[in-house]
Formats: sequence, structure tokens, C-alpha cells
Amino acid sequence: MRNRHALALTLATAATLVAAPASLPAAAATPANSTAAKAHCPQLSKKLTWYGDNRAKLQQMIDERGRCGSHSGHDQRGHDEKRPVAAFDWDNTVVKNDITDATIAWSLHHDKILRPASWKSTSKWMTDEADKALTAACGTDVPVGAPLPTSTDTACADEIFEVREDGKTMSGAAAFAGEWDHRHTVPQYAWVPQLFAGHTVPELESYAAKARKQVLAAPVGATQTVGTHEIPGYARYYDQQRDLIRTLKKAGFDVYIVSAGSEPVTEVWSKGIGIDRKHTVAIRSVLDSKGRITTWNQGCGDVPVNQGEAIPYIDGKRCWINQEIYGVKGKSAWGKQDPSHRIALGGGDADTDVTFVGDATGAHLVLNRNKNEVMCRAYDNADGRWVVNPMFIEPMKQKPDLYPCSTAAYNAPDGSKGPVLREDGSVVPDQADLVF
Repeated sequence: MRNRHALALTLATAATLVAAPASLPAAAATPANSTAAKAHCPQLSKKLTWYGDNRAKLQQMIDERGRCGSHSGHDQRGHDEKRPVAAFDWDNTVVKNDITDATIAWSLHHDKILRPASWKSTSKWMTDEADKALTAACGTDVPVGAPLPTSTDTACADEIFEVREDGKTMSGAAAFAGEWDHRHTVPQYAWVPQLFAGHTVPELESYAAKARKQVLAAPVGATQTVGTHEIPGYARYYDQQRDLIRTLKKAGFDVYIVSAGSEPVTEVWSKGIGIDRKHTVAIRSVLDSKGRITTWNQGCGDVPVNQGEAIPYIDGKRCWINQEIYGVKGKSAWGKQDPSHRIALGGGDADTDVTFVGDATGAHLVLNRNKNEVMCRAYDNADGRWVVNPMFIEPMKQKPDLYPCSTAAYNAPDGSKGPVLREDGSVVPDQADLVF
């Protein structure tokens, strides 16, 4: 058993974004990136399609920060230096579609959710309305700790999936209420590993592996039904991201996955691109004395063992990166570190990723899913190092209206919305969606 589980973009601005940014000079302009110098350097595949000159931007960052650049891995005395780090979100960043949804769907189809003593006990924020709805839908005939018949009980499967997906009951009532830092957690994300309480890590891994096999075999565009919910029924590793990760590793980068999903589920998938458990960070459940998952999670920074208050979510992803990769302890783990203790490349697709992707010192890679806060940062391109790409499979259509960056794109800790601010305090203007 693994011990760590125990615990208004203007057109001019847009043109600048699509072209190589001023702070990233053309590759041919620097001797380190000359044709002769690059001959022995790991290269991204030219057979895979990237938007615009994104491949060139990423390749330049790799050449500059990897073993072929100034960060060659050794100091003047030949001693090893800390390797540059790249960190990626998982769902819809490295793979198309959501592996948590796939795992929950498979589990509901195969009666793998165990009846809790009370639904209210599964989350500190669960409302009485949700507790009553889940109890009414799933019943009390099944003994506590026994599998619920969700493969045939549509009402029970529906209620569980609706709470996980939208944080609501099927009747539309809020499933979670109370106070939490909305940049540190979101209850329905934290609820996923709590939903698997009573299972061992190997059991959950086996469910994730079977779900993975199913969705990888399904054709692109396939759907599946959970209760009465229709959700994507397929998943794919993005070839471009697989190639990027491979190239980064060859160039001497340490590559990590940082996900707001359950860690055993993420690990099942991350090993498919050569990322081991040590380099996979997600929600870490505390296990009981018999090795079974509980509703408690390991903590981050100054937050100790908890019931979901500090998961890898928005600022929480920064905390977990600082703590697990750079060894930053206590309250400081929530803060932005100096450049030597920040990742070189960050990759994400959603507001949940905006903080850690923004912390990157070399390149900020964003797959466009029309998410307000992260796209405001990306299109504003304040440091000239944001790289925006459409999703590689079934990309989103162009967002018809502006991103509300100046008024309501920032996700405040109290759950309200506000303007997105640059580091100097100036407001990011509303942005047009131009990379799709």
C-alpha cells in the first residue's frame, strides 16, 4: 500500500498573440536555437498539428530551458542542478474528456458505489435537501457498506451523478452549502473520492482501469447514459500532448500531472504517457487502518488533514505544486514563489488551472474551452508567453461575445465574480475569442 495515500481583446492585441510574442524572439535569432545547435536537441514532431506557430513557441522554450539551453542540468563545476519542471492538468488538457466522469459512470453501471451510513456524512457541506434526495432515490433497503444497485436503479444513479456534476439535486436544490474558499476547493470535486469511501485503493484503480479501457475503445463522438444523463462515452490521449511530454522529458524536464481528480484514478491514466505515481498529484485520500478510502483528505500548506478544504483546485494547484515539488511548507505554499521555485511550463484548459499555469516562467499553454478567467489571462498575454491552442479533438466553436474580463471573470474566494487584475493592479480589458 502506498504510504502517501494514507494520509475587449483588440484585433491588434489578437494579432500579437497569434504571432510570436515580442518577449519570445524568433527561434533563428538566438545562437542556441540555430539549426546546427538544434540538431542534437529533442524536437517536437512536425507531423502533429498545432495552431499557428505554437509548436515553434513551445520548441523554443524547450531549447532554452532544457538541456540544450542555459539550464543544461549542470553548474560550472559539473554538479547536478534541479531540473526544470513542466506541470499539466489532466482532464481535457492531456486527454479529451473527463476521466472522473468515465470512472463514476463505469462504477454506477457496475454497482460499485457503497451505501454510506448517511449521505450527509459524505461531505461536510452536503445540504439536508441533498441528503433527503439521495436517501429517497437510493433507499435504505441495502445494508450500510453494501453496493447500491445503480446499474438498474435509474433514480439513484441520476441523483448521485447530478450531485457530482452540477452540485444540485435532480429537483434543482443546492447539494452543498456553507463556507469554503472557492479558490481552494469545490465540494462536488472533493466529493468524488468521498463517494468511493469504503473501497481500497486497488479496487478504485481497477474501476478506473476498466473505465479507461472502455472509453479508449469507444469511437470519437460516442456518448453513454448514466441514469438519464447523457455524457461523453469516449476519451483519447492527445497525440500532441503525448509528444510534448515525451520531448520535455528527453530535454531533461521533470514532468508532473496536477489534477483535481482522485489520485488513484489519475495514476491509472498518467502511466499511459509515462508519468509515474511520484509525478502524479491529485486529491489524496486518507485511508483507515484496513486500507480503505475515507472521506478525509491529506492537507496542503497550513491546512492539515481535512474533508475537502484544500484540494488541487485553482490556488490549491499552486499549493500542491509548491509543497510536493519544491518542498515549500506551511502558509507560504499558497503564495507565488520566486522564479527559481516555479515551473517552467504549465498546461491547462480551465479556470481551475489559471493560477499554476500563470506561475510558469517559460510558457503558459492553454487549450481553449471558453473558460472566462483563464482565457482572459491567456488573451491578455501580459508577459508574451501565453500559448493558446484549440482542443485537438472536437474543438469549441468561437465564443460569440467578449470574455467579461473587466467585470465578472475572476473567481473570488467567497464565490463572487469580479474583474481580472494584472500584477500591477490594472484591469484586464474584455477579450475577444480568436483562437478556436
